[in-house]
Amino acid sequence: MRKGILSLLAVTTAAALSLTACGDDGGDSGGSGEAKGKVGVILPDTASSARWENFDRPYLQQAFKAAGIESDIQNAEGSAQRFQTIADQMLTSGVTVMLITGLDSNSAAAVQRKAQAQGVKTIDYDRLTLGGVADYYVSFDNVKVGATMGEGLQKCLGDKDANIVYLNGSPTDNNATLFAQGAHSVLDKVSTYKKVAEQPVQDWKAEKAATLFEQMWTEQHGKIDGVLAANDNLGNAVISILKKNQRAGKVPVTGQDATPQGLQNIMDGTQCMSVYKPSKQEADAAVKLAVALIKGEKGQTTATSHDPVGKRDVPSVLLNPIGINKDNVKQVVDDGAVKAADLCKGAYAAKCEAAGIKVQ
Repeated sequence: MRKGILSLLAVTTAAALSLTACGDDGGDSGGSGEAKGKVGVILPDTASSARWENFDRPYLQQAFKAAGIESDIQNAEGSAQRFQTIADQMLTSGVTVMLITGLDSNSAAAVQRKAQAQGVKTIDYDRLTLGGVADYYVSFDNVKVGATMGEGLQKCLGDKDANIVYLNGSPTDNNATLFAQGAHSVLDKVSTYKKVAEQPVQDWKAEKAATLFEQMWTEQHGKIDGVLAANDNLGNAVISILKKNQRAGKVPVTGQDATPQGLQNIMDGTQCMSVYKPSKQEADAAVKLAVALIKGEKGQTTATSHDPVGKRDVPSVLLNPIGINKDNVKQVVDDGAVKAADLCKGAYAAKCEAAGIKVQ
């Protein structure tokens, strides 16, 4: 995966936001008042996954408010230039800590170095910035995320002979490399499986995934038995092509992020599984580290993540992902990560009831 291969050793939608609009203010109430500072948060986009605006933003807002920390949360909308402009605005406004999810390592590292020069600490959120200078990294164990997808696909396929294709995430996203590494660590060991195609999907865009998969389908003359799709958006794009060819539900497809669309596909039987990464856990861990930095204290970490470009080990908090299939869709709703009202619309009301999900 071009430059992303360098990181193989690493351990590990909402409407567009106007750049000129004010970011969300976490406020000063609700906390002990012991930590005084302002945290700037830059999320990457709204297109690659619903998680950033639907899950991460509100959980970060809640956690900063509970800690009594002022926060400014903005979204780069997939633009590296916008990412840089937001960062400059935040640094000018006097943030003391920046929490960022980079679009790519080069632009994210440039922001981190500018922040460092101004005495502002930085935390990598969800994606490790290769060649960056972040003080901490908070994410899920992304190799394990990939392995969970691989295990899910293996469970759906069984040990029969199977041609498998991979639709990996964006080559500019270090996590995508780790997901692929984890998936291959499981699936490559199954002697009855044959990889017949593998492609990264630039910028995680679903329309590109649909085009790539349709090309794979044509080249393989429809002889594809399983698809390792790196998230729910890519998985849904694959399913759209399978539907065109009357094969939806016959070819297992993976996903990730446990989005409402992904969970509906699982209940439909057109998606094999997804990976649930409780965003609240990630947000809470990131806010704890930000508070520690504001106080001048050392944050509590659980691991280190190797950055082969920067040749350093980054103190990290790495959380455990959860595989989701038809048997445990309810867990995502019970945790509050997805609202039953959003999931159980129309024809899905009966399917939710069958899954033990109650709509209030």
